[in-house]
Parts: sequence; structure tokens; C-alpha cells
Amino acid sequence: MWGNQKKEDEKLGQESTLPDMGPIEPQGAKLSKASYFRWLIFAVVIIYILLTAYRVPVLMHIGKYLILEHTPQKSDLIVCLAGGNIERGLAAAESFQKGLAPRIFVAREELPDGVELLKRRGVEYPETIDLMVGLLQRLGVPRSAILTSEKPVGSTFEEAGLVKELVMRNHYRSLIIVTSPTHSRRAWLTFMKVFEDQSARIEALPTPYSGFRPEDWWRKRKYVREVILEYQKLTYYALKYLW
Repeated sequence: MWGNQKKEDEKLGQESTLPDMGPIEPQGAKLSKASYFRWLIFAVVIIYILLTAYRVPVLMHIGKYLILEHTPQKSDLIVCLAGGNIERGLAAAESFQKGLAPRIFVAREELPDGVELLKRRGVEYPETIDLMVGLLQRLGVPRSAILTSEKPVGSTFEEAGLVKELVMRNHYRSLIIVTSPTHSRRAWLTFMKVFEDQSARIEALPTPYSGFRPEDWWRKRKYVREVILEYQKLTYYALKYLW
């Protein structure tokens, strides 16, 4: 009995001398606020260097992405989207003269506030559709080849819907969309969405008469505003209509 007790005491003594086998916590030092600030400054400097080195290629890509251009084929209809009358009208008339389509459609834009008051006072105020029709005629397009609508539109999506009604009513199978370069991708995507249940061929033709150039658009405030606004609209259309 005493021998057994002695063996148990010796066993307990050996166990008490074993090292602690519990997990060892890492002792790494935490970053101080000053260290975080230094890393932040370092990251900002690196980003600045990269943007400085690759600024031009990045900005060029931003401008080029907005432009979508297809090689135009002979079609049933040229759609001259509202806005930018001169640059778009020149391209639409030129496409007509080349025989790309026998007719041009022009939508009526929403009237600005106050026009009805002017009319009641007997003051004539030309609408953008009247200016476009007159411009096309002066550029050699006969009035009989210019199709218009009485229903006003306030967006590219509404304009695409109006064109769809015209296409279905007249059984057109192909159309060319004439618009500004920065508007061409959004316009084509919008028309493709509206026409997704139709088999019509849709081609984008950005006007070559715009001063916008992907190579240096950021040098002019006008085009900086245009690009920023177009990306905002492209995001909005993607969230509301295209997805």
C-alpha cells in the first residue's frame, strides 16, 4: 500500500515539472496611429505616382469606352437622336446622301418651361425639331424623306420606345442610330434593350462632326462635363433599364 502511494507521489511530481502545453499567443506589436498615418501617406504617394505615369492612357480609355461605332450597312431607317442638332444633323444628312437609308426619323423633344406662355402672348419660339428639319432640308434631304413625331420625348429610353412603334408599324428591319460620340454606347445599349424582342438590326453611328476626341478630351471643360454627365447617365440607365 505504501509502495503504491509512493509511486503515485512520484508520478504527480513528474507531471508537475512538465512545461505548460497551452497555446502561445503571438506577441506582435500593434500599429500605432503614427504608423497607420505613415502607411496612408505611402499609399497616397504610390497612387499619385501611378496616376501621374499612366494618367493619359487611363483618361483616353475613359473617353474611348463611351464611343461605340459600327460599320454602317444599308438600312431601312436613319434615326437622328434629339440634341446636338448641328453635329448630328450633318452626319444624318451625309448618311442619307450616301444612300445608307431612304428616310430619317427625328423625334420631338419636350418643350422647355415657359413656351406655352410665349405662345399665348403671340411670341413664336422655334422647337428643336423644327430647327433639325430645316437643317436637314438645307443639307439636301427632301421633306418627304424626313419622318417626325408629335409625341415629345424626354429621354433616350422614351425615344427608343417611339422608334420601336414606328419600326413595328412600318415593318422596318434595320436602323442606324446617329448621335454624339459620348452618347453612342448608351444609346445603342438602350435601343438594344427596347428592341430585345425584335429582330431588327441596330447600328450605332457617332457623328464625326463633334469636337470630342478621346485623345485629349480632358483639356476642355466642355468635354470634361460631358464625360462626367454621360457616365452618370450610363450608370443610371444600367441600374434602371439595362439590368
